[in-house]
Amino acid sequence: MADIEKQIGRLFSAELQFRLASATRLAVTMDKQPLDVPIEWSHGHTKVKYEDVALRKDQADYAAWNLHRSATFLMAVAMKDAIKFAVPDPKNSADTNIKSAYQISRLIRNSFAHSPFDPVWSIDPNCRTSVFEVEDIISLDTTELQGVPFDWKHYGGPLALYMLCRYVRFEILKDERKPRKVIPLPEEIYYQQGDLIFMKLREEHKSE
Repeated sequence: MADIEKQIGRLFSAELQFRLASATRLAVTMDKQPLDVPIEWSHGHTKVKYEDVALRKDQADYAAWNLHRSATFLMAVAMKDAIKFAVPDPKNSADTNIKSAYQISRLIRNSFAHSPFDPVWSIDPNCRTSVFEVEDIISLDTTELQGVPFDWKHYGGPLALYMLCRYVRFEILKDERKPRKVIPLPEEIYYQQGDLIFMKLREEHKSE
């Protein structure tokens, strides 16, 4: 039981990192994220100055995009390990949702691990004409994907992977669903579709 709890904790940690990376990327894009770093920073025997680690705005935009992508793929790593730990022979599971969740997370993990900055699909020969689907969450059709550059459209994107991670945690590893604590609404209201961000303008109330 303790080992299952450890896997659940790792899944949740990956989800939290994805959520933080999402917030950071939005804040950087909307120029709300401070880019302050220490004037001088020492760690052990190593010391750096501000100019060694400070970020320009364009560098922060690029880094935030990469941070978000890395956090997305980390969920695939955590899912693959958790399912393999909890389910004997998940590749051949009679439960198609478990089998698909494992194969999708494994194939995404492999693509990312082999080339994290330019992932390319590396599909096993016995999986190259398969459709792996977890109902109402995510679907991956591997037909003609071998050797193709990785694209979010192949599997549904980062939110599909986030929801799959939650599915693995709650439905496969049977994590307890606890009531969510109330989180205050943000001062600025944003809506996002893909990478397109909309900000709601403030309404001005005029006195009569």
